[in-house]
Amino acid sequence: MNFNRYKREISALLAYIVLLLVVGVSAPSFFSGGNLRDLVINNAPILLIAIGMTLVILVGEIDISVGSQFAVCSIAAGFLAKTGMPMPLLFVCLVLLGGLMGAVNGLLVGWLRLPSIIVTLAMLVAWRDLLRWTTEGAWVQNLPDDFQWFGLGQTAGEILIVAITLVIFVAFAWILKNLNVGRAVYAVGSDTEAARLAGIKSPNIVFGVFAVMGALVGIAALLNAVRFTAIPGNAGIGFELKAVAAVVVGGAAITGGRGTLVGTLIGVALLGTIGTALTFLGINPFWEKAIQGAIILAALVSDVALGRLESARK
Repeated sequence: MNFNRYKREISALLAYIVLLLVVGVSAPSFFSGGNLRDLVINNAPILLIAIGMTLVILVGEIDISVGSQFAVCSIAAGFLAKTGMPMPLLFVCLVLLGGLMGAVNGLLVGWLRLPSIIVTLAMLVAWRDLLRWTTEGAWVQNLPDDFQWFGLGQTAGEILIVAITLVIFVAFAWILKNLNVGRAVYAVGSDTEAARLAGIKSPNIVFGVFAVMGALVGIAALLNAVRFTAIPGNAGIGFELKAVAAVVVGGAAITGGRGTLVGTLIGVALLGTIGTALTFLGINPFWEKAIQGAIILAALVSDVALGRLESARK
């Protein structure tokens, strides 16, 4: 293995190991089965969103509307469940709804060539305000029993959530590494003009990754919603920051063309563990955001420094 190629991922992994060692020494109860299970279940939806965000960032774009998309899909899941819709059909509907919202971003960014930061910022506000207007901020309550945990009970439901997440993660990791479409994603993010000369239609790739991003948000929203007896109208607030942060901390270049899903997994694990770790260490959990911000800043500084060093060597 070329360790130099994965030095950013290795750095994130080392930081995560250090965090676990500190917590393990100071608060061994952190590693109880219940706490570890909660960490995995709580972060499974974030990982799905971060997978999509990795694709978007790899093509040199960004999507900060995912939190609002998540809220729309969550509320939709609740309303559809109350109609008695079977869970498999509900799953398909959420994928289509999320994919449609992502496709709107893809159309504006990929085909109309509008800046992704502006487009997704506008959609962040638009989807959230549309949801607030239609629901008046009300929660979806009185959900049917067969909706919570997919009607399987908590233990089996948790296993299914983890299984779906792992299957999707492995599938996308394999696609990025082995299929032409995966290589096209890297090519577009590395050099759009070179990708065009190679016969790759960059607008179609950009459109596709935004649509996939939305579809993954739909799945994440469903996997999160089934855990509760009611769905809040403000679901997903801050998820865009968590997803982008996990991807960047995991070693992806914010300018596109470089990054791995393994790195994203490490980033999700690292940032998702900090808050719980602080609680076990007896530190005010309000420090979580500050520490996450410091880690993100360190990752960006390291990325820029390493980039300049590599350019100097060339």
